[in-house]
Amino acid sequence: MDTSSARRLGLAATLHCLTGCAIGEVLGMVIGTAAGWTDLATVVLSVALAFFFGYLLTISPLLRQGLGLRNAARIALAADTVSIAVMEVVDNGVMLAVPGAMGAGLANGVFWASLAFSLAVAFAVTWPVNVWLVRRGRGHAVVHGHHGGHRTPADAGGRHEHHAAQVPDAAPSPDVVPSPDAVARRAGSHA
Repeated sequence: MDTSSARRLGLAATLHCLTGCAIGEVLGMVIGTAAGWTDLATVVLSVALAFFFGYLLTISPLLRQGLGLRNAARIALAADTVSIAVMEVVDNGVMLAVPGAMGAGLANGVFWASLAFSLAVAFAVTWPVNVWLVRRGRGHAVVHGHHGGHRTPADAGGRHEHHAAQVPDAAPSPDVVPSPDAVARRAGSHA
């Protein structure tokens, strides 16, 4: 996979990750702050919800395509775990580092500005991680072989329409979850 394609797919993976993480992070921070929880309890809830929504955003389309829950969950774990973990470590680290951010109330602009800033920093750090994963046939590259339900007639070669230039020509069977080595070999053969 060429560098430009890897960057585009890495960007898509990071935006996907940011969506799930932001939903979970914002919800967790709002619940924890409104309830007056400790910083640790709020962060734990935020991280748990970020993983939940991140995986949910990957699993849902796979289930709609007829993939079983066990295989969809395995693909989501392989595709999203590193990305979500990096994003959450950076995001929560920034939130904890900004003076007064965690203690500010929901009506305080410091809370919301810090949360937005922390997500932006997390995005900037996670994007190169996702590019690195994609170039090795891991991360978000794993899930793209299973997006068969999103093909267009012009894209009948097994590519996901919004990443047509980045995804190899033949999609694996949605009934089989490829090993990371198989994905890496496949990605290397199309580089």
